Amino acid sequence: MAAPLMEKLAESLGSPEPAVRLILSILIGYPFAVVYRRFLFHQSSTVIHLFHAVTGLALAAFNFGAQLCHSAVCILVQFLMLRLMGRTVTTVLSSFTFQMVYLLAGYYYTATEEYDIKWTMPHCVLMLKLVGLAFDFYDGAKDPSQLSAEQKKAALASAPSLLEVCGFSYFYGGFLVGPQFTLRSYQRLVAGELTDCPGKPPNSIIPALKRFTLGFFFLVIYTIFGPHYPDSYYLTDEYEAQPFWYRCVFILLWAKVILYKYVSCWVIAEGVCILTGLGYNGVVDGQPQWDACANIKVWLFETTPLFGGTIASFNINTNAWAARHVFKRLKFLGNKTLSHVATLVFLAIWHGLHSGYILCFSMEFFIITVERQAQALVRDSPSLTKLANSALYPVIYVVQQFIHWLFMGYPLVAFCLFTYDKWLKVYRSIYFCGHLFFLVAYLAMPYLRKVLVPKNERSQKKQE
Repeated sequence: MAAPLMEKLAESLGSPEPAVRLILSILIGYPFAVVYRRFLFHQSSTVIHLFHAVTGLALAAFNFGAQLCHSAVCILVQFLMLRLMGRTVTTVLSSFTFQMVYLLAGYYYTATEEYDIKWTMPHCVLMLKLVGLAFDFYDGAKDPSQLSAEQKKAALASAPSLLEVCGFSYFYGGFLVGPQFTLRSYQRLVAGELTDCPGKPPNSIIPALKRFTLGFFFLVIYTIFGPHYPDSYYLTDEYEAQPFWYRCVFILLWAKVILYKYVSCWVIAEGVCILTGLGYNGVVDGQPQWDACANIKVWLFETTPLFGGTIASFNINTNAWAARHVFKRLKFLGNKTLSHVATLVFLAIWHGLHSGYILCFSMEFFIITVERQAQALVRDSPSLTKLANSALYPVIYVVQQFIHWLFMGYPLVAFCLFTYDKWLKVYRSIYFCGHLFFLVAYLAMPYLRKVLVPKNERSQKKQE
C-alpha cells in the first residue's frame, strides 16, 4: 500500500521516489522530537535509547528496506570492538579499518554513474560516528592533561551499552544526513542536561521552527530551479554549442542551485536537533545558543567572497570531525601541509571511489593555497590594502564574488559528474579555465610580491 502511494506522490512532485522518501524522513523527525519532549523527557535512559533506536530503524527500513542490515552489522561490530579490545590503539585502528573498508565496499558494489540515494548515503555519516566513538573511548583512558579541550569534552568515562550505541547511531535527528555529534553530547541529551530550563524541555520551539522555515525556503528554491540546471546538461551537444561565457555562467548558477540540495536538508535536520535540545550550546550574553548542530552558516555561506569562507560555512560538522580525528591526530608528522593533504585525501575517499572526488578536493587544496597567498599579498601591500579599503570596494566585492562562485562551481563539476570521461569533457569545453587561472595566479604571486610589497616588508616576512 505504501509503495504505490509513494510512487504517486513522487510522480506528482516530479521528483525521484528515493528523494521524496528522504525528505519525508527528515521532516518526520519533528513529530518524533515532539513525542520525545512531551512524553519521554523525564523517562529513563533505557526508554529514550529504545525510542531513538526504534524510530531510526523505522526510517532506515522506510528508505532502504532490508539493506538496513548494513548499519546494524557495523554498529554491532563496533560495540564488540569497544568491549573486547578495550581502550587501546588497536581498537581505534581496527575500528577505522573495518568501518572504512565496509563503506568503500558498499560504494564499490552499489556504484553507478549517477547520484543515487541508497544505503551508503547515511552509512558514510554512520561511519564517522562509529570511528569517532572509538577515538573518544580511547581518549577516556588518558590523563586529562594529555587531552585538548575538545577531546576532554568528548572523552568517554565508561564503555557504552549496546542499546546506548544504537540510540546514538539511529537518532532520527542525525541518522540520514547528519549532523555529526559525539556520544557524550548524546548522553547529555538523554540525561536532560541540554536545556536552558533545568529539569524541563528546552525553550527551543521557536529556534527550531526558524531553521525549519529557512530550510524549507531553500528546498523550495532547489525544487523550482533544480530542474533547470541538471547535471546531465553538461554532457549535451547543446551545452557545447553555447558561447564560452554562457558555459561559465551556467557553472556558476548551477553550483548555487545544486548546493541548496544539501543546505536545505542540513538546515531542516538541524531544526530537529534544536527541538530535542541536542542543538543547545550554552548561554552567551544571557541568550541561549542553539547552534551546536549547525552544519551550515547560512549568512556566511551566502555573503562571503572567499573560498575559505565558503568551506568554513559548509558541512561544518564533517569538517570539524576530520580536523579533530584526522588533521590534529597527524600532528606527529610535524608538517601542517602534509596533514592537510592527508585530511583532504581521506575526505575524498570517504565521499566515494570516483575520480571526480579526488580532483575536486585537489582543486580545493590548490585554490585555498593560492587564496591565502593572495590575502597575504593584499595585507602586506600598502597600495592593495588602501584599494581594498577604498570606495571602490563594492565593485571589487562584486568581481571577487563572481570569481569566487565561478571557481567554486568549477571543482564541483568533477564532484557531481563522478567519472573522468564526463568531467574531462566539460573541462575541455571551457578550456580548463579554472586550472589555468589558479596556476597563473600561483606562478605570478612571487613576482607580484616583488612589485607591490616594499622591500623592508618582504625582508621582515622572510625573517619571521
